[in-house]
Amino acid sequence: MSTRDIYIHPIDNDQWQVPATGAARFSWEYDEGRERLLALYQKGKDKQWDAQKRIDWSLEVDPYDPLGVPDEAIPIYDTPDWDKLGQRGQAEMRRHFAAWNFSQFLHGEQGAMVCAARIVESVPDLDSKFYSATQTMDEARHAEMFSRFLQEKIGMAYPINDQLQGLLKDTLNDSRWDMPYLGMQVLIEGLALAAFGLLRDTTNKPLPKQLLSYVMQDEARHVAFGRMALRDYYRQLTQAELDEREDFVIEGCYLMRDRLRGQEVLENFGYAPQEAFDLAENSPFLHMFRRLLFSRIVPCVKDIGLWSEKLQRAYVDMGVLELGDASLDELMHQDEQLAEQLDAERFAGEEAARREEVAATIAEGATA
Repeated sequence: MSTRDIYIHPIDNDQWQVPATGAARFSWEYDEGRERLLALYQKGKDKQWDAQKRIDWSLEVDPYDPLGVPDEAIPIYDTPDWDKLGQRGQAEMRRHFAAWNFSQFLHGEQGAMVCAARIVESVPDLDSKFYSATQTMDEARHAEMFSRFLQEKIGMAYPINDQLQGLLKDTLNDSRWDMPYLGMQVLIEGLALAAFGLLRDTTNKPLPKQLLSYVMQDEARHVAFGRMALRDYYRQLTQAELDEREDFVIEGCYLMRDRLRGQEVLENFGYAPQEAFDLAENSPFLHMFRRLLFSRIVPCVKDIGLWSEKLQRAYVDMGVLELGDASLDELMHQDEQLAEQLDAERFAGEEAARREEVAATIAEGATA
């Protein structure tokens, strides 16, 4: 099935072109590198996996409740409009919101793949090129997974959100080699990690839990890579150069905050744009969701050395300043551990059966 066939509205063009800027940089120094990044590169190689084999795609998914998250996440829940929908209409709205969420994940992962490839091309040091090459493969796998889930399990997709598209364009249009790191590794990946984590921890459906847990295991490494590279580089910049990066972060954070409304879904159900905006903006769940979503971004921005009074004022305005004191290392460790724990639970039965089979074969051979 073509993705074009499952978009809720016909799309005019199935390609989006962003003019490439900046230089491709080659390094002839192959021997020396930062041990931390090379260790992360080794981990990236060791942790490669096949989405066709690690994910149990045979699991059934109800397209009208694909994520199993509480209905409180829908802006019109517990209103007269929600009651008027009836069970059938409510199920359809659950399907649309799930499709919208996973569509933005899919588009973001393709953006991450392109940005990782751009880092391979533009970053000056070879150790970063090595790691970014593994990340490019990770992001391709993630896009493959989200695309398959949308096509096979939900049967519906939404176009890329305007705010996400704007941030991707700003990230890729900038000729400075560190901007794909800042836009993708810190902002988009940080936001995605928090969104994945919230859904992973609230879904009661096994297939989405697998997808999100395994993607987060990869993303934890990606954010660690961005932190290492940018922390080292930003120590060398002038205050004027740091100010430019902070302006980019502030604009990007407002774009990401505004991306989260999902008002496109409400508009698709007949709400006028301003009405959809107001309903989404007044949702108590959205306010809680936003705070959680910045739990990965704010401490990362602080960690890499962008923490001026101007940036802090912006975070006060967003109501997320205190998140700067969160332990990012602890959150990332938890992401990795939960994926390993899920594997252990899923495959424990298979391992036990295999051990019994081996023992039976040995016993049979001993009595032959």
